[in-house]
Amino acid sequence: MRITDLLDVRSISLDAAPKTKKEALDTLVELMSKSGKINDVEGYRKLVYAREEESTTGIGEGIAIPHGKGDCVDKPGLAAMVVKDGVDFESLDDEPASLFFLIAAPNTEDNVHLDVLSKLSMMLMDGEFTESLRNAPSPEQFMEIIDKADEEKKSVDERLSDMGEASADQIKILAVTSCPTGIAHTYMAAEGLEKAAKAQNCFIKVETRGSGGAKNVLTNKEIEEADCIIVAADAQVPMDRFDGKKVIERQVSDGINKADELISLAISGDVPVYHSANAPAKTSGSAKAGGSIGHQIYTQLMNGVSHMLPFVVGGGILIAISFLIDGLLVDMNALSAAERANFGTITPVAALFKNIGGVAFGFMLPILAGFIAMAIGDRPALAVGFVGGMMAANGSSGFLGALAAGFAAGYIIKGLCRLCEKLPEALEKIAPVLIYPVVGILVMGLLMTFVVEPVMGGINTALNNGLASMGGSSKILLGMILGGMMAIDMGGPFNKAAYVFGTAAIAAGNYDIMAAVMIGGMTPPCAIALATLLFKNKFTKEERESGPTNFIMGLAFITEGAIPFAAADPLHVLPSCIIGSAAAGALSMAFGCTLMAPHGGIFVVPVMGNALMYLAALVVGTAISTVLLGMLKKKADA
Repeated sequence: MRITDLLDVRSISLDAAPKTKKEALDTLVELMSKSGKINDVEGYRKLVYAREEESTTGIGEGIAIPHGKGDCVDKPGLAAMVVKDGVDFESLDDEPASLFFLIAAPNTEDNVHLDVLSKLSMMLMDGEFTESLRNAPSPEQFMEIIDKADEEKKSVDERLSDMGEASADQIKILAVTSCPTGIAHTYMAAEGLEKAAKAQNCFIKVETRGSGGAKNVLTNKEIEEADCIIVAADAQVPMDRFDGKKVIERQVSDGINKADELISLAISGDVPVYHSANAPAKTSGSAKAGGSIGHQIYTQLMNGVSHMLPFVVGGGILIAISFLIDGLLVDMNALSAAERANFGTITPVAALFKNIGGVAFGFMLPILAGFIAMAIGDRPALAVGFVGGMMAANGSSGFLGALAAGFAAGYIIKGLCRLCEKLPEALEKIAPVLIYPVVGILVMGLLMTFVVEPVMGGINTALNNGLASMGGSSKILLGMILGGMMAIDMGGPFNKAAYVFGTAAIAAGNYDIMAAVMIGGMTPPCAIALATLLFKNKFTKEERESGPTNFIMGLAFITEGAIPFAAADPLHVLPSCIIGSAAAGALSMAFGCTLMAPHGGIFVVPVMGNALMYLAALVVGTAISTVLLGMLKKKADA
């Protein structure tokens, strides 16, 4: 698509003479209506005025680019107007505006036109080009000037990526530009900063975050080597990746009108260092390249873990409160076995908390998989990861399946991206809204259905059969195995196999097995909470802050509180937790502890047999896992 495909000769006026900003906007809207691309002129006019109220679209240098996006637009379009004497448009430089482009964008997923509008925005930063437009003698020649420049200029993607390499003596500057609509200002700011950097002999790379997604994304290595980073944005930008770097934060208009000032400030070095509260949780852009393979995997994992953590903490605490409410209001000894199985939902208030917490927990694994995928394959991978994570949550593979789904989704999308590069341009443009989600979700669904779930389901069945055959063997060995299984995947098939075996034993009147199962599930979160307090240098700042909440979840038998820590460092956390849980399960059996409720943790003490020794076994198991975590885990980066 070319720029002139959006511009109709009927929508160009070269001799307009509005006296006010309102008249200028109304004239432009009327010009746009002549193109037949608007189905509701008044509705579109309101959108244009609403955008103007947010901030002026008069960018300075005599140029204004008002715009509106909504359902009242049938097809993307442009209207253009030249006002010879200019009109006061409340521009950023307080100078009259004389060259106007009005943008109409439909509210659809097909955003092919955005690249075209982005290119026009960057072209308008060329003074010779805009002056020739102002002096065009006819609408037809006005379009010819645009078409010729469109032919000569590179596309936005080519323009952004063609910034060369930095020489040894050059200041290295990175920049991110973004505006709320992501149509014009984002790219004009990028162009302005690049021009200013070249004028002062600096190397610069600009990441643009427009409506078409992030482009020219900054890599981990580039961020590490940068002397300064400029963020010119009026929309949210992922900032965690810039922790510890000198960062200039300004509005996007400064990237257009004060680019020279920003570059000079970056060169001076008199810039504050940015500190993020979530520095360890690297964003998708920073995890894309740079660093060792192991480091990339770690940052991808942490992107999933950091987004999952609020669901784990919020949901887990609410479920724990439900157990507490039932524990205070209900006489456990007076309940039947069936009623005990519903502990946490017996009273209406407890059921309310349990339901809300359960909904939050339901998002946990899809969020983990989705944001791991996004760290690898950017936004197109998010939906594919969500689907894989949901299938793992609803199936038998649990959090291990969600981890596999997250990484698989990311690389499925990366593979599709490479394949789509060979498609004709028209098809390539619709890939993010059609090919990636449809093909990606299909491939993910097939992978989970025919590979991940059958494998993990087979393991689950084998474990259940194996446990059933051990019923008459050594109870201490059985307790050790059950306790360890509860910590292997914390909600996955190993954990579920042990839990189902424990609940079945309650129904058969064997209460010692459930005691070993529950103590094995309580140990990991309790140990992690204690380790974050005793071995602070082994955990990131975010982990240290969220760690103590695991005491509550652990004591309430919510093993999932340990999942974010296990997902972030499975090679060290899982063995530590498994050994401690196995020890706790063995001790529970050795002490002759029993449990008549299938859930609840310390809140079901009234139905525990030998409760004091049960707590002693929990303390010993927690201590073992805590010490192992302190010994095995490496020092954290932050």
